[in-house]
This record gives sequence, C-alpha cells and structure tokens, in this order.
Amino acid sequence: MERREGEIVGAACVRPSSLQIKAEKKQGNSETENKCIKKKKNMKCDIVLAGVGGQGILSIATVLGLAAVENNLYLKQAETHGMSQRGGAVQSYLRLSDKPIFSDLIPSGEAQLILSVEPLESLRYLNFLSAEGYVITNTTPFINITDYPEPEDVMKSLEKLPRVVAIDAEEVAKHAGNIKSSNMVMLGAASPFIDLPLNSLEQAIRDIFNRKGQEIVDINLKAFHAGRAFSEEKINRLK
Repeated sequence: MERREGEIVGAACVRPSSLQIKAEKKQGNSETENKCIKKKKNMKCDIVLAGVGGQGILSIATVLGLAAVENNLYLKQAETHGMSQRGGAVQSYLRLSDKPIFSDLIPSGEAQLILSVEPLESLRYLNFLSAEGYVITNTTPFINITDYPEPEDVMKSLEKLPRVVAIDAEEVAKHAGNIKSSNMVMLGAASPFIDLPLNSLEQAIRDIFNRKGQEIVDINLKAFHAGRAFSEEKINRLK
C-alpha cells in the first residue's frame, strides 16, 4: 500500500489476528481484575493504530491483544499492511470488549482512541474518532513522500483537536536506551486511556521481548513507563 497525503491507495490485505482466535475461545470470568469491567456495566474499547511500515505498530497491537486475553476480554483485530521496507502506511483496528464482537472493523465515528506513531497518519483516520475520543500521536514525522505537508502545519492541525496527547517518542526512547523502543513509548502514552491493568501490559511486553534478552525487555519497559508518565502528567495538568 502506497503512502500518499490524505489518501490510501493500492491493494491491502486485511486478516484476523491469531490472538483474535484465542480470545474468542477464552471464556469470560466474572471475577476478572480488569478495572474497566468493574467500573462500567459494558466495557468496549475501539482503537485505531496507525503509522508507517517498520515503526512497530503490530508489536503494539500484540501487547494490547495479550493483555486483553489475559483479562478474559473478547478481541477482534484487522490489519492493513503497507510495504514496510518502503515506508508504506500500516493500520490496525483493535476492538476490545467484555461482550462478543461481531465485526473486525471499526465504524466511522466510533473509535475511542487513535494511537499513531506518525503525526500525518493520525490525521488520516480522524473520521473514525468518536466525539469524546482521544488522539495519541508521535510528533516526529516520517517524511518519505514528496508531497508531505510542512510538519508545522501537521502539528497545528493536531493542536486544534480537543483531546490530543502529542509526544516526541524518538527523543523519549533515546533516554530509555534505544530509539527502536519508540513504539513502546507510544503504547505507554496511550495506556492511561485504555482500560487494561498496568501489570498485564507490563507482562505482555516481557512476553514479546523476552527472546531478545533481559536488557531489551528492560529498555522497552522503561520506554513504556516514560510514555505513560508523560500522559499522566498532562492529565494532571488539565485537572
């Protein structure tokens, strides 16, 4: 899938995640510790993940999926893959609920969250955002198209949104120990807005990075917590 300003063109492959199959088989548990189920009669969280190939979108989706399954939630996921080596657009719909989910796709205007690791890509999917939804976006542009808008104009458009958290994920990731952990910075920044237990998200991060060694696990956990702290500070300032 090519990446162009304001549109998505080209063939796309949408396929269900293997986590979706596991989640549909997993039985509900009224004793679950999921804080979202406890404080709401019906828990539903629709998330649009967006970015450019190679930025770790699918790793974010995997962490969220593992945490959801751990907490006995239903899960459906649909992924649209671009050409990662060419910087194509990548998008993933992630739907979480304590009730059965009947579609992989998120209807327009229904997403509670847009989590984007690239600022222009966050604007591309605004039509999916609900009236009360949040945009969590990286501020560092991935400029690989000739008609990419001025980064300042992109940020001005984002700043006009009523509920947005914009974070320089690459800079935060550097301080965590590895710029490649910027996707976990973004996940951390989004985590206060997603009703999944913190310990479940942390364990999912350990699970997916464990094969790379404890140092990589620690770096990604540090990046996650740095992103989370950024959002929590912003939330506290708004109170």
